Amino acid sequence: MGTGIVNDWTKRSNKLERIWLLAKIEFKLRYYENKLGLFWALLKPIMDMCIYYVAFKVILKSDVPSFASYLFIGLIFWNFFVESTSGSIQILYIKKYLYEYSNMNKLEIYLSTLFANSIGFFFNFIMFLLFYNLFEKQSSGVSFSNLWIIFLFINLFVLSLGLCLILSTIYILAKDITQIWVVFTSFLFFLSPIFYKLSTFKSALPAFEFGNPIAGIIINARRVMMEGQQPDFRLLGFDFGYALVFLSIGLIFLNKLGSKAAEKL
Repeated sequence: MGTGIVNDWTKRSNKLERIWLLAKIEFKLRYYENKLGLFWALLKPIMDMCIYYVAFKVILKSDVPSFASYLFIGLIFWNFFVESTSGSIQILYIKKYLYEYSNMNKLEIYLSTLFANSIGFFFNFIMFLLFYNLFEKQSSGVSFSNLWIIFLFINLFVLSLGLCLILSTIYILAKDITQIWVVFTSFLFFLSPIFYKLSTFKSALPAFEFGNPIAGIIINARRVMMEGQQPDFRLLGFDFGYALVFLSIGLIFLNKLGSKAAEKL
């Protein structure tokens, strides 16, 4: 069940070096050709935060404590998810030359793309830490519970990887998946507690955080970073379960359809 491409990858040498090299190249190509360079990696979540801050805090008078930071951490997790999934739908077509002419394992192409996104996530997360701990009056400070963010990011990474595999292999057969996913993520954005008060979200959509893994990850990220608490372990279990199921399905799809990518795309 989806182990062929994984077995092939594990037998190869210098795996991590290749992935890291590809990730660095992609990250540099994405940002360093622009005059503002890395600033572009930080600009989107900051601009989004400003827009939603004005809409919900200034105009609608949201009473969420530390609302700017509440928005910021939600947006950097959401943006990683969307950039990793939407940006990878056509990956087998765009990077066809890598696996067709260099005999590179396809899984490495996915992993390097997500690692490139992870570099941007890391810089945004550092900005969040500085902003929350230096400028928010209601900051809970640094605590050991913050370390849980590592597991939450791993959860996000695996979830995104699984969906990347599924979406990109569906693209081999149905190009419309790109437009469908754009609409779906727009819908999912408003079904996630990114700018809503958590109590409002839960009262409007009871138990929906267990049906929406990205919502659960964002909720737990705020718990461990802004409330100084441990994550909701039941919610964390559900979210890791979703991630592993999607990853398993994605690997099966890649094994079944990935070999036909070069001839069909």
